[in-house]
Amino acid sequence: MIRYSLLAVALFAFTTPVHAQSKAAQSLFDELTRDFGSVPRGQIVSHPFRIVNNTKETVHISGVRASCGRCSHAQSLQTWLKPGEETAVIAKMFTSEFLGTKDIKVYVTFDQPWRTEVTLWIQANSRDDIVFSPDNIAFGKVKQGATPESKITVSFNGSPTQVMEVKSESNYVQPTLKAVKGPRGETAYEISAKLRADTPAGKWYTDIWLKTNNSSMQKLRVPVTVEVEAPLTVNPSTVSLGQVKAGTETDRKVMIRGKTPFRITGIFGADKQLQVRSTTNESLTVHVLTVTINPSQTGDLKKTIRVLTDLQTNGEIEFHALAEVVP
Repeated sequence: MIRYSLLAVALFAFTTPVHAQSKAAQSLFDELTRDFGSVPRGQIVSHPFRIVNNTKETVHISGVRASCGRCSHAQSLQTWLKPGEETAVIAKMFTSEFLGTKDIKVYVTFDQPWRTEVTLWIQANSRDDIVFSPDNIAFGKVKQGATPESKITVSFNGSPTQVMEVKSESNYVQPTLKAVKGPRGETAYEISAKLRADTPAGKWYTDIWLKTNNSSMQKLRVPVTVEVEAPLTVNPSTVSLGQVKAGTETDRKVMIRGKTPFRITGIFGADKQLQVRSTTNESLTVHVLTVTINPSQTGDLKKTIRVLTDLQTNGEIEFHALAEVVP
């Protein structure tokens, strides 16, 4: 009896750290599953699983693989993540390779700071009786502040299907629905999507969902892509200085780029431990800032730096500075 008890204790001691590592890796992801719903057969559906390094150590993704190599593909946009950095695992399904419902697992392997694996799950229902024209809603490159509109037509081959409701996952995309005639006289639906003027900058993805009265395809996904060009960009958006000894000085460079020439009129958020300075007062399309840290106190140092410019619209930008100050 004592021998079995000791064995149980040993197994618990071994599995507990493994379970904790798995949980820590899972916490890097915003979500672990994605159901694409019913989709037209032949469409390539994809979804970015966002990963944020919320640890104090460097994270390394050593591998990404999918359970079905013929009908899916997955890859990480970036494999090394410093504290505060983020990336995404892009998971795709090739619906021309299957008919009906298919679920696929995507395995994301880490070897730093732990050796563990996270399983993602994707699913789609590939159907021959749905037609999208075009395949998705793509706004293309859009200037920040613009309100473009894009359209897609959805028609059904087979039993009569009515679209009862249209909703967007993002409040920045405003969809409307209108019944129209399809190419063969059948009832079809035109979905118009309008982008709000306050849509944030960057390339991002969202979905519009259609609710139907057909029990075999209660929801349809319309993928939406948009790239909003900001007047200002900063690189890197997070300055990670790692471990810094108290009383020592360390520098990093930050580049701010504009669509048109601009002057820097103010820098806020710095203090005695972390200073930010510009090298010129001229109007340029690219400014290089020097971030200098000279900490006196140990512990985590986190600063948000706000840079103001003379641009009339969206003329300010922020970046973050992180460091672990050690004795």
